[in-house]
Amino acid sequence: MDFLRHIVLVCVISVAFAHEAFDSHLLPRPLILEFPDKVENQLKELDGEIKLRCDSWRFNVEANNLNPWKTIPKDCSDYVKEYLTGRAYQLEMELASTEAEIFAQSVKLVGDGKDVWVFDIDETLLSNLPYYGDHGYGSQVFNADEFDNWVLRATAPAIQPSLKLYIELMDLGFKIVLLTGRSERQREATIQNLINAGFYDWDRLILRRDEDQGKSAVHYKSEKRSEMEIEGLRIIGNSGDQWSDLLGTSVSVRSFKLPNPMYYIS
Repeated sequence: MDFLRHIVLVCVISVAFAHEAFDSHLLPRPLILEFPDKVENQLKELDGEIKLRCDSWRFNVEANNLNPWKTIPKDCSDYVKEYLTGRAYQLEMELASTEAEIFAQSVKLVGDGKDVWVFDIDETLLSNLPYYGDHGYGSQVFNADEFDNWVLRATAPAIQPSLKLYIELMDLGFKIVLLTGRSERQREATIQNLINAGFYDWDRLILRRDEDQGKSAVHYKSEKRSEMEIEGLRIIGNSGDQWSDLLGTSVSVRSFKLPNPMYYIS
C-alpha cells in the first residue's frame, strides 16, 4: 500500500510540474528581482568612478591640459548633458561674468573711445545648446554643414550672464568688438541672431573672410587683435569659451575663460 501511495504521489507531482511547464509564463506570485547588496554597491562604485573621471576630464579641459580632442569621452555623455542643463553651468557662467564686471568697473577708461572689450560669439554670447542637445552634447563628431544650417536659422538664445556683462560694459563706456570664427557669409544671420537675443551697438563684428580660412583659431584671432592694436585700440578685456579665443599675441589686459566641455577649437 505504501508502495502504491508513493507511485500515486510521483504521478501527481509529475502532472503538476507538467502543467507548470505548460503555463510557464504564469507565476503564482509577483516576480521581484533584487540585486545582492554586493552587486548594488559595485554598481554605485562604478557610477561614482565614472563621475569622478568625467569631473577630472572636464577640469583638465578648462585648465587647457588636454591635447586637441574631437568628441567628449563616450562615458561622459550623460555627465556633460546633466552639467550643461543643470545649475552648475549657469553658476559658473554667472561667476565668470561677475568677475569680469568687477574688473571692468576697476578700470579707469581713457575716454577717447579706444578702450575695447573683445567677445567671442558661440558659447560666449549665444548658446548653441539647442543644436548640441540634438547632437549628443559633444559626443558626436562635429558636422560643419549641419551646424552652418543651424547658424543660418538665427535662433540661438542669449547666454544671460554674458548679456548682463555686455550691457554693463556698454554703460561703462567700453567699445565692444565681436571676434568670431564664423564665416563672412554668415554675417547677416549672425547680426539678426545677436539683435534678436538682445545684443546691440557693437563697434565691429569680425568674421572669417576667404583669406582667413584654414588658419587656426589662435592664429586668426591673434592677427585680428594685432590689427586693432595697430589702429591704436587698447584691448582691456576678452571673453571666450575656448582657450584659442584668448591665447596667442596681442592679448588683453585680462581674459575670462567661459566653461565649455562640448567641443575644442585649436
